[in-house]
Amino acid sequence: MKVAATTVLVLCAGALAACGTQGVQVPKSSPYYQGAILFREHCSGCHTLSVVGARGSATAINNRARPEGPNFNIRKEQFAQIIYAIHNGGFSGAIMPQNIVVGGQAQAVAEFLAKYSGARAQHVPSTPITLSTK
Repeated sequence: MKVAATTVLVLCAGALAACGTQGVQVPKSSPYYQGAILFREHCSGCHTLSVVGARGSATAINNRARPEGPNFNIRKEQFAQIIYAIHNGGFSGAIMPQNIVVGGQAQAVAEFLAKYSGARAQHVPSTPITLSTK
């Protein structure tokens, strides 16, 4: 009976520990997996993206620090914008290091981020407006 109870406790502890970890959720068979790993290794200190367990962005204006980058859960980026930012150190060139990844690694990160960024972006409904030509 003690062995069964111990086994159950160990399994429950393992399950609870797994709930608290946030690793890469992109399947290893995905063409985006390498980019996810590279993003986690090189970008997660300053950027947030849940699919790789990255929490580098500020969550409130009062706890924001200078090196925190955009939250990619809510900010959608396109491939060309990402490549530009990687090569030029972001869009202002003031904080992000230039060429933090290069070559095929930069390509992999850009493809991954273009695919997974903006998953939690708010979509505001819009109404078409016709302007008068008078």
